[in-house]
Amino acid sequence: MSSPSRKYIGCGGLLFKRLRIAAELSAGRKLSFAACLFALAALCAVPGSAADIKDPLLAYGARIVGDDARTRIVIDFDREPRFSVHYIANPERIVVDLPATAFGFPAKDLAARGLFKDIRYGAMEEGSARIVLTAARPVQLAMAEVQTDENGNSHRLVLDAEMIDKQKFAELVKTQSWTDEADAAQTTSAIPQPENSAPGDFVIAVDAGHGGIDTGAIGVDTKTAEKQVTLAFAKALADRLNREPGIKAFLTRDDDEFLSLSQRVLIARQNHAGLFISLHADTLKQKDIRGSTVYTISDKASDKLAADLAERENLSDQIAGKETVAEPPEVADILLDLTRRETQAFSISLAENVLASFKDQVGTINNPHRHAGFRVLQAPDVPSILLELGFLSNVDDEKLLLDDNWRRKMADLLTDAVKRYRAGLMANGG
Repeated sequence: MSSPSRKYIGCGGLLFKRLRIAAELSAGRKLSFAACLFALAALCAVPGSAADIKDPLLAYGARIVGDDARTRIVIDFDREPRFSVHYIANPERIVVDLPATAFGFPAKDLAARGLFKDIRYGAMEEGSARIVLTAARPVQLAMAEVQTDENGNSHRLVLDAEMIDKQKFAELVKTQSWTDEADAAQTTSAIPQPENSAPGDFVIAVDAGHGGIDTGAIGVDTKTAEKQVTLAFAKALADRLNREPGIKAFLTRDDDEFLSLSQRVLIARQNHAGLFISLHADTLKQKDIRGSTVYTISDKASDKLAADLAERENLSDQIAGKETVAEPPEVADILLDLTRRETQAFSISLAENVLASFKDQVGTINNPHRHAGFRVLQAPDVPSILLELGFLSNVDDEKLLLDDNWRRKMADLLTDAVKRYRAGLMANGG
């Protein structure tokens, strides 16, 4: 796993150079110096961001204008960006892929309007970033080009979108070839490995939910992104588990990187994990609800809250602009049946051990063990749980989620649960 300290080496000189360039360029557009400082923070504050890449682009300004017939998006870069454009259906989306990029402008500057009902941007795999424009109706880019001023100092990516009919959009999609083969190859060749694992070690995959372009939920008070909360907790939990003899934990992601749901499952399986723990901190409309919840997989949701949560979590790939390749119903049924027959009982046992550890120590919601059809829990041979640490929509939960002492306490309790689960396996010859 990469070391956070190494990610800051050389950061200062490069960042202040970027800051100076952005300040000079933005002066002509009357952008505030505060926006440039925001760009500096975006590059340097978060380990695992685009600052990890040797020489990332800096997108330091953005604006969007237009109506429901035509919409223009302009993004300012510190140097000329390479980009590619793709179209995805169900729902209609335009995906713009870029090299590693730090997005240093305030989110409000690129708030969805006109033809677009949602705009996301952020890191994807190492060395790449993505902008996902979800359209309110079928749309195409009448123009997509990089423009340079006469002095060659300013570079703007200009995207002019216009409405089209469904048939024309379908033709745009049809001319493209998007598969998951590249993702699978990248995952297979670059999967994280447990440190110093030995034969007989009990291997655990700790999965920090969301990441990169998929920020997840946003804290009601501090506006902290769920992807930051889950990564911080995942690192603390893996460190704690690795202090136990015979237990080796590893992270599915150790920086601000997007992983598809299938990649997360594949990483666990290829490392021969004996457990998969996916960490989340969602939001609810009912802001008074707080506490932890443990979810296991099931073809039928235990309740509406579980069903709604699974639906949101299963949209992670769509948020990142990945084409969803629907499996035939019979294949999906077989996968779920394998999960049920081979691992569901073990998953439930782990969930029960977690809740036993939490009793009188950690607040939980009513009926804290729930189940639904989470795609990230579908490994047919790895017992898996999804742990909602708490709700970022609740002010009190949010404070706990950001508290180092609470994080350490939770990591201790989860480690105790894993040890009891493992002891039960060994007692039964597992």
